[in-house]
Amino acid sequence: MEAEETEERTLAFRPCEREGCGGVEEAAAAEEADMVNSPYCPEYAPFFGFLGAALALVFGNMGAAYGTWKSALGLSTIAKLPRHKVQTEMVMKSIMPVILSGVCGIFGLIIAVIISSNMRGPIATKTTYAIYTGYAHLGAGLTVGLSNLASGLAIGMSGDCGVEDSCRQPKLYIGMVLIWSFGSALGLYGLIVGLIIATKDGNDLCELVPA
Repeated sequence: MEAEETEERTLAFRPCEREGCGGVEEAAAAEEADMVNSPYCPEYAPFFGFLGAALALVFGNMGAAYGTWKSALGLSTIAKLPRHKVQTEMVMKSIMPVILSGVCGIFGLIIAVIISSNMRGPIATKTTYAIYTGYAHLGAGLTVGLSNLASGLAIGMSGDCGVEDSCRQPKLYIGMVLIWSFGSALGLYGLIVGLIIATKDGNDLCELVPA
């Protein structure tokens, strides 16, 4: 009798030998297996984020390329002027639309880097990137990309005519600079709004939920 009582007391202090700790671990694993990813965080959500980053850079560079091309065409018209009228100062002033066109690509690069740095990959089988965040990043990319595409078109078309006309009549240069500046401001407006949209985060919704 004394031996049986001693054994019962020992098992009371060591429940793992009575019931088995493996059962507790198995129950926890089974409970976790019954959990699934949140419907707000599907596996395809990162696609929209990466698409937003790509579109921001692609459209921004398209605007920069078009603006540079058209502005260079206007700059080349200086070669048609008589040699004694061509001055270094005139050439340097005519490069202004080319510089402003290149800024369109920089704005697209900035928002693309910001979106890419906020991307989150899955942890084991758990997704960590919400569809809300993906839509926000897609919207930010399109806002910046299309705004800078429009900015590049405006700078390029006005730069082509403006450089040629300001070379013939230098008094027009100040007006051309204002036009180029307001055209470049379109891309800046898109960048500001894009940065605000890109800060929207819904990744706190990515918690496992019961199946």
